Amino acid sequence: MNAISSLHTAERLFSGPIAEEYEKLALICPAAADMSRRVGEFVAGWLRGRAVPDDALELGCGTGVTTAALLAALDEVPLTAVDSEPSMLVQAGANLASWIEAGRLRLVENDALSFLRDQADDSFEVIASAFTLHNFMNGYRREVLQEIFRVLKPGGLFVNGDRYGLDDTLEHTRLIQEEVKQYFKVFRELNRIDLLEHWIVHLFSDESPDRVMRLAPSLDAMAEIGFHPVSVHYRDEVNALVTGSKP
Repeated sequence: MNAISSLHTAERLFSGPIAEEYEKLALICPAAADMSRRVGEFVAGWLRGRAVPDDALELGCGTGVTTAALLAALDEVPLTAVDSEPSMLVQAGANLASWIEAGRLRLVENDALSFLRDQADDSFEVIASAFTLHNFMNGYRREVLQEIFRVLKPGGLFVNGDRYGLDDTLEHTRLIQEEVKQYFKVFRELNRIDLLEHWIVHLFSDESPDRVMRLAPSLDAMAEIGFHPVSVHYRDEVNALVTGSKP
């Protein structure tokens, strides 16, 4: 595969030890669980007073933390949750078994772009994601956003709680340095240097020029694709809650 095509290809960044012990994320990044809650609460607020949608979609469900928040927000609306990592889906299935048995949740193993390409135009009224899109290569992410826009119903909502790099690169670097210190602190206390290695390597991927998702260019890209309005509802260091609607 050449360098150009690789920018538009799905990757498996959460296989192996990180996926098997993904609950450690809550220790090294407490803001992640808070963002999952915020995504669910935003969807609940957006739906208030609206007609009940037929279904909703989550991209990158992982072990089901954001999925649970969305299910609570969606009331009786069925949710399809997609992830490309089998080990993550096994954990999500165990964590959310009651929702699956009740027919409220369907888990799908697929990468985001492939799944979206299989959907018809104007398929979902709500599409949500948390800490997923920043893992994508820039070209792949752009295609995912284009497909999200296509499959959203007119008037539909896309909400993403994620890592959005600061446009001030010096301040961004300072925050990443503090993040690395937290990794070392947590994993040393746990005596898990093996996991420290995997998370540091993963962070290097997040911060690579071909992948880092900075806020201003991301908002511009969504607007260029057609989302309107595009809004930032919450910002805390490198994390932000961003929404876009399909006119």
